[in-house]
Amino acid sequence: MHPANKWLIGVTSAALISGAALWEGTKYVPYRDLGGVLTVCMGYTGKDIVVGKRYTDAECKQLLRTELASHGKGVLSCTTRPLKQNEYDAYTLFAYNVGVAGFCNSTSAKLFNAGRNKEACDRLAFTPNGQPNWSYVWQVR
Repeated sequence: MHPANKWLIGVTSAALISGAALWEGTKYVPYRDLGGVLTVCMGYTGKDIVVGKRYTDAECKQLLRTELASHGKGVLSCTTRPLKQNEYDAYTLFAYNVGVAGFCNSTSAKLFNAGRNKEACDRLAFTPNGQPNWSYVWQVR
């Protein structure tokens, strides 16, 4: 971890929480996502999900905060340069969706660590040929 990023440990900004809530949506009863993964609340996929349980809003918010803090710590573990808050938020949200290893091994992480911030950010949204990175989800439906 780059020493300048230590202040971000455990940070779950309002923008990060609201971004996750917006993109994930909230479902209080566990369901299987498009990949067949048991999921509840705002994209939570932990092994402790209770099938058939109706989760409360407070439980969902706590699961999200805990997971974002954990994924954020993972992002910090593989970034070698100082992060701005918005970069940390974007990379943590990405890691929340693809896993910490997915982020750390991503082209975005490699570009960021090489000092190519704009390209790193662009790569979160678009493939090298300019196609949206998440377009496959919509094609599955």
